Amino acid sequence: MIYLNPNSTDPIDQGDLIDDCPVAEVVSDDPARPEAAKVQLDIRRVVILTQTCDLANDKALYAVVAAAHSAQLLIEAQVLKAADIKGPIRAGRTWGWYFLPADAALGLGEMIVDFRRLHTVRLDLLKGLCLSGKRRGRIMPLYREHLAKHFAYTFSRIGLPKPYETM
Repeated sequence: MIYLNPNSTDPIDQGDLIDDCPVAEVVSDDPARPEAAKVQLDIRRVVILTQTCDLANDKALYAVVAAAHSAQLLIEAQVLKAADIKGPIRAGRTWGWYFLPADAALGLGEMIVDFRRLHTVRLDLLKGLCLSGKRRGRIMPLYREHLAKHFAYTFSRIGLPKPYETM
């Protein structure tokens, strides 16, 4: 299919799917007392979005990742509809969501990558997860570039304040 199964000792790469990655979210804050902010830790499957050239040779200390949610769980939680996943999301026409197909050999179900909520994770933490067998797979070239293009498009588009008037 579209995934490789790298060894646990292979270098981290863009498109790696890693399980059990801790990511933090600020869930409440008081602007007058920023030190009192409450942070919640989530454990997620993530996909690495940082470019391979920035990861090679330990040039980066951190990687940008996005959660790769189970499509079925998003349907069950009524976050997304099955028809939206089968239609516009799979076709790449929905802002901020990216579809990844299932791979039975790797034990991966259909996934939806959420580009709308990104996280920055230390590379040593990601490497440790890989060494402990948490890397589930790697998206192969061309598919990985498609993911990167969709990610770039999510943040490079230019929204107009209102649509053009028609005559």
